[in-house]
Amino acid sequence: MSIIRTENLSKSFGSIVAVDNLNLEISEGEVFGLLGPNGAGKTTTIHMLATLLNPSSGRAFVNGFDVVKQQGDVRRSIGIVFQEPSSDDILTGYENLKLHAMMYGVPKESVEKRIFEALELVDLNDRRNHLVRTYSGGMRRRLELARGLIHRPKVLFLDEPTLGLDPQSREHIWSYIIKMVKDEGVTIILTTHYMEEADMLCNRVGIIDLGKIVVIDSPTNLKKMLGGDIIRLKMTNPNIEAVRKLSYVKNIEFNDNLLTLMVEDAGIHLPRLLEIVGQVESVEMRSPTLNDVFLRYTGKEIRTASPEGGFMERVAAVRSGR
Repeated sequence: MSIIRTENLSKSFGSIVAVDNLNLEISEGEVFGLLGPNGAGKTTTIHMLATLLNPSSGRAFVNGFDVVKQQGDVRRSIGIVFQEPSSDDILTGYENLKLHAMMYGVPKESVEKRIFEALELVDLNDRRNHLVRTYSGGMRRRLELARGLIHRPKVLFLDEPTLGLDPQSREHIWSYIIKMVKDEGVTIILTTHYMEEADMLCNRVGIIDLGKIVVIDSPTNLKKMLGGDIIRLKMTNPNIEAVRKLSYVKNIEFNDNLLTLMVEDAGIHLPRLLEIVGQVESVEMRSPTLNDVFLRYTGKEIRTASPEGGFMERVAAVRSGR
């Protein structure tokens, strides 16, 4: 069953088309990764699904509700964890969650139980009465995950949930996200610039570029689509014409004395390949990654700096009713 569905969803800003006739279905209980270079349209897409922006054309439904005609119902159905910290650091963790529960109309008789369960889920019950300003970056992200779940949303949007965290904190957040899906049955829409994060967490990944989804599938299938293993050979004068004749070589690139090949069954064919290609200085062989998939379909290295959109821009969008 699809909990999110878009029909030719589009958004333009003047002459700039940010999202272009997007058709997408996301199943209930799925962790779906939306990946793309800066300016590709992923943040605009999420803004429309979360009712922070109105579409220019097309339709979208979240939990069965129209994102334009039933915005209140959509907002009650979703939770959002922004890139930037948005919890109040002059309040305690407990007070932040209680305030959020009141704003979302959580029944009074359920508030304390839900706060306890949410804090327990992210291992913060022992810090519930500490001011958020005393929390580490990882603890604040965990608190915001808990806050996003307090009203029991059907869909949780996670916008760069581990941006700026150290590797250990990132892995802790990953474990909490997996636990949330298992224990709460929530559907998660994830944007991230960390390819290993998408690979670890997502059931499916959609890569968006120039406002369109260019490919969508499971991380495993996307990597298989590349057609083999990657071999990189450092050399000055490769015999590229001879390599092109090899049926098991699927892709060839040569730049800056580095020959990059996509090779089926590379472990079997590498010895023969080295005989044919010429004098080699060094050899590297590895399985393809999601970053390789990203490069194949967008031609761009994914960037971690200046991610698309900011919290204050979202607030401005809500206030202006866009």
